[in-house]
Amino acid sequence: MHHFEAVRSHVGSLYALRQNDPYLISFDLRLPDGRHQGIYLAELEGEDGRRYLRVSTPVGPLAGVDPRRCLRFNWEQRCGFLAVADLDGSPFLHLCENRPYELLDEADLSRLIGELGVLGDQLERAIADGGDSL
Repeated sequence: MHHFEAVRSHVGSLYALRQNDPYLISFDLRLPDGRHQGIYLAELEGEDGRRYLRVSTPVGPLAGVDPRRCLRFNWEQRCGFLAVADLDGSPFLHLCENRPYELLDEADLSRLIGELGVLGDQLERAIADGGDSL
């Protein structure tokens, strides 16, 4: 997988895409117990022109979240980091991972989607007291 169209083709064959823009796609990952987690894939370009795939999932509103807990979480993670991005005009925590295309294959992408989806759902439940809003 060396470009976004290869990612779109692979992901589109596995999931029904909710959003299908030139450099952004999204879908719902089904989880156990009827739960689901929104997954977003976007292409990023580094300062050196190198292209990356960002896989992300929203986990909850930023309001009321202790930033020290977020930084501790980031320090402890082997896969994924917390970031803030707007969702419908409000700041939301997102669980993200960036991968250079040259190191990405279908198995790695599928594993990454699964790991971030499950971890994002766990974080969402911790923040939303068991809810499933994303």
